This record gives sequence, C-alpha cells and structure tokens, in this order.
Amino acid sequence: MKPCIEDIEFHGIPALRLHGPQGSSAVVSRFGAQLLSWITPDGRERLYLSPQAVFDGSVAIRGGVPVCFPQFSDRGELPKHGFVRTREWQVSARRSGDDYALLTLATGDDEATRALWPHAFGLELTVMIESDRIDLELCVANTGSSEFEFTAALHTYLRTIQVEDVALEGLHGHDYRDAANGDKVVRETGTELLVEAETDRIYRRVRRPQLLRAGNLSLGIQQQGFPDVVVWNPWVEKCAALADMPADGWRHMLCVEAAAADTAQQLAAGDEWYGRQTLVAV
Repeated sequence: MKPCIEDIEFHGIPALRLHGPQGSSAVVSRFGAQLLSWITPDGRERLYLSPQAVFDGSVAIRGGVPVCFPQFSDRGELPKHGFVRTREWQVSARRSGDDYALLTLATGDDEATRALWPHAFGLELTVMIESDRIDLELCVANTGSSEFEFTAALHTYLRTIQVEDVALEGLHGHDYRDAANGDKVVRETGTELLVEAETDRIYRRVRRPQLLRAGNLSLGIQQQGFPDVVVWNPWVEKCAALADMPADGWRHMLCVEAAAADTAQQLAAGDEWYGRQTLVAV
C-alpha cells in the first residue's frame, strides 16, 4: 500500500490511520490529538496503550502520546497535565508521498479554556511517519495581545517486554528533579538508567539524544525545542492504584517524554514555539 491517511474508528472513537512506507502505520485520535499506535515494518507495536484505557471521553486515554498543555503534571493550579488532552481536535492538514505520511491536528482557546486559563492560543500537533521513524511536532501560538507562559510535554509511553530489562542511555551528567523522592535535585552519575523502582524524574537542559536499549523494541530518541526529558514508571504500588492500568502494566511501559516541565516557557503575543520528539527504530 502506498503511504496514505484514512479516517477510521478506534475503540469506538474517531481517529486517523497513517499508512507509511514498508508496512509501517500509526493511529492518531481526534480526541486529544493523541498518537495511540505506531507499528514499524517488522510488525512490532512500539507504543504502550493500556488494555484498560477509557475511550468514552470522560478522562484522558492512558497510553500512546498524550499532549500536555498548558501545564505539565500538577505543577500549577490547572487540571493535571492541562486540558487539551481531553478536547476534540480538528484535522488541519494531511498529505503523503512515496516515503512518508503526514497529519496535522489543531485546537485553540474557547470559552471553556479561557475560564480555566485566560489566554488566547492555537495548538497544532503534526505527526509524520516514515518506514522506521516517527516525528511529533507541537506548535504553540500566542494569538492574544499579551505574553503568557506555559509548560508542556509529549507524554510518550514506550512499549517494553519487561521494563526491568531495559536501559536508557544519554542522560549521564544531567541534573534531574526527583519527584518520587521529595522533588530533590540530583546529578545523574550513571551511564545508563535502569528502572528498579518507581521512577519520576525531570532531566533538565538535555541536549543529547537517548537510546532505549530494549531488545527488539530498542529506539533512538531525540528532541528539539523541549529542554527537558521526563522519565516515568509508576512501579507496582502506584500502578495498582490506577483504575485504567492492569496490575502488571508498569512492567510493559516506560515513559520517555519530551517536555518543557521544569521551567515555564515565555511566549510573546504573536509569537510561536515549536517542540519536537523523534523516535527511530534501531
């Protein structure tokens, strides 16, 4: 099949399937502009989507790549991770060529968002799939008349066979804020990060790409624009407390997120901000 994009239903909700080259594919929900599946030409699913995820629009979908804006996590007074991941987005562009398929979804402020956060904005999320690579780019536009600040993330859930067996390279020497241990700031001294307990870290001012060594699900990870990398796994007890995760869900996922989480981004009236995450099968 030549690269193309088709409208589909996915777990009963409107979505779009990107057919990339060599049998690669991706699924993006209109709800939250959330990437829910990415399959590489080897037939392997590269993202974790909880088998207990809720698709009725009442809560955010657990897994894939939720878009967090204008607040990351609970670091502020807005709903956790902001409000755009539970909004219906509109398709603003779709196109394909011999070696790619590209989709852009958009949303913006309205009366409901301004009641929570009194700013005019426009967001676009662009997803481009190639044979063994996927790019996600978030564009934030300040469409109002005064400056605002925001935090944001592409909250990427990566699939693992057993998270205890994976290693994440590329974060050596960076400071991180350790939310699982009192939010203290620590320097990463290891050459690779092993997940052996609850992990909730914001690595700051990261410039190097990362390598997730995870057997036949290994990935190269790179970001632009986003200054931080968030690494999260809820581990046994916190996973058991999540109604939309199976008890063993923690074992099959690791979030490696492109984020502007530790320091708010300032955006002047009329300006735009871009952040991108690229995943490459290796």
